[in-house]
Amino acid sequence: MTDNDVDFLPGDGPTSGISVTLTAGTLQAIRERVGKRGVSAYLEKAAQRQIERDNLDELIADFDKVHGPADPEAVAAKRARLTGGASHAGAAA
Repeated sequence: MTDNDVDFLPGDGPTSGISVTLTAGTLQAIRERVGKRGVSAYLEKAAQRQIERDNLDELIADFDKVHGPADPEAVAAKRARLTGGASHAGAAA
């Protein structure tokens, strides 16, 4: 059985080397944060976070198709409750 015969979740399974092209500025910023030897781990985590965001975007789109878009005032109120801040919806200027 090869790795191609098995479905792995993001972050699971054996590692595999690939070639990645980045702009010089992006690579420099990554290396400044994690050093030369931490680039692969940094990119792995960044890719995992992006996959999570993509999956969440798909869930939200599916929810919106069924239930319609969220009410902006309700979202602002929930955000304020979660963050401990005042709601921006209907706030005085």
